[in-house]
Amino acid sequence: MTAFNDLMAYQRQTSALGQIAGRLGWDQETVMPRGAASQRAEEMAAIESVLHARRSNPRVAEWLESAYATSEADRAQLREIRRAYERAVKVPSDLATAIARVTTEAQGKWAQARADENVSAFLPVLEEVVSLKREEGAALAQGGDIYDAMVEDYEPYTTGAQIAEIFEQMRPRLVALRAAVLDRPEPAALTGSFDELTQMRLSQKLAVAFGYDLNNGRVDKAVHPFSSGSGLDVRITTRTSETDPFNCFYSTIHEVGHAAYEQGIDPDYLLTPLGRGVSMGVHESQSRIYENQLGRSRAFTGWLFEQMKEAFGDFGVADADAFYATVNRVHNGYIRTEADEVQYNLHIMLRFDLERALMASDLQVGDLEAAWNDRFAADFGYAVDKPSNGCLQDVHWSVGLFGYFPTYSLGNVYAGCLYQALQTAVPGLDAQLAQGDTSGATGWLRENVQQFGGLYAPREVIKRASGVEPGPEPLLGYLEGKFGGLYGL
Repeated sequence: MTAFNDLMAYQRQTSALGQIAGRLGWDQETVMPRGAASQRAEEMAAIESVLHARRSNPRVAEWLESAYATSEADRAQLREIRRAYERAVKVPSDLATAIARVTTEAQGKWAQARADENVSAFLPVLEEVVSLKREEGAALAQGGDIYDAMVEDYEPYTTGAQIAEIFEQMRPRLVALRAAVLDRPEPAALTGSFDELTQMRLSQKLAVAFGYDLNNGRVDKAVHPFSSGSGLDVRITTRTSETDPFNCFYSTIHEVGHAAYEQGIDPDYLLTPLGRGVSMGVHESQSRIYENQLGRSRAFTGWLFEQMKEAFGDFGVADADAFYATVNRVHNGYIRTEADEVQYNLHIMLRFDLERALMASDLQVGDLEAAWNDRFAADFGYAVDKPSNGCLQDVHWSVGLFGYFPTYSLGNVYAGCLYQALQTAVPGLDAQLAQGDTSGATGWLRENVQQFGGLYAPREVIKRASGVEPGPEPLLGYLEGKFGGLYGL
């Protein structure tokens, strides 16, 4: 056996254990008994301790020193193993274990505090999470910017300052578009009651329509929709609302975008560092292009309109044109995951600025709710009415995912670049989507983005696929064109 082969065998075992940890997280969000939370925290802490020991094992450094790569893929494997090892050895084992334990506890306390509309019940454990994450960030940054070290976990080779520059380019045009659209008459919203079991049946049909392989996946319900796993076991969740079936349908399509990415990776990379999405920004490019540019298009919503009539009967929308306007209705609201395309990125910018301030100790946890509410009022023009519509709406901070939020908007930026290329690359795209056939689009994405997994750096994979240097202009042009047309601007 060569050093490279020994190293890859070791990495596959580590990846397999990581998949087990992910399955515990899936179970916690879907079917775990509520009373099991404290035991699950110990289980997660135990497996994280084992994983951290493997990731920081000095043998990895020895193998890296001796390993020789003979192909582009092997060189990329070594690059990613080295990057992960160098990060892992900077974080003490007891700190990694403590973070796993506290964030598992915090997740349950967040869910209860959200249900009870009680911020004060959540803040003490959030204070622990933030303190531990600052400590981890300081260890990783080694004198550099703590937030940059956090971002590296989710969007490698990207800094907070680079993200801020992109957001500064986007904000003025998004604010102007939002103001212009909200000044026009608003399309009607859906009204009435929509059977939740029927929603789940149609959401499964949508998942299959977008290429989700149910032989290697499943669709379940959770408070906060998510995708979990990679390779041969990739699971998604969605949620239902009796009065808002779009929440279910578009959460499903969004998560299928994530899952399709994982299912589409070259099987030769299974359980290796290349066998997962290269970054959360690229991941979000897949979920957002599935959900928005494809799923909310005039062509596809015409097909969905007919599916909903078949499932629910007459549900009060006159025709496919009115349905398209309703699906893409821009309106005031609090919830990020329910936000329209025009306003979504403004939600992300709020969170980005707040969490960056938290990591820099410029904002303290005790002041978070007030800071959130002040910023929301300034950005959206009205007050937060309750905590579940404010700083308790997202799960991310409870589980320590600082640096994650900006990747949602980076994903939108990347999706804008990809869609611009996709329209040229797939002749007759709209005609296909009008029949509920997404295979032309999803096949192009699988061939040009998904199959590569972690082979290329995030911006490189987008540039190779789209032919342009990633930037916000294609996204902004798409939004201004689409919503300008919808609202007669």
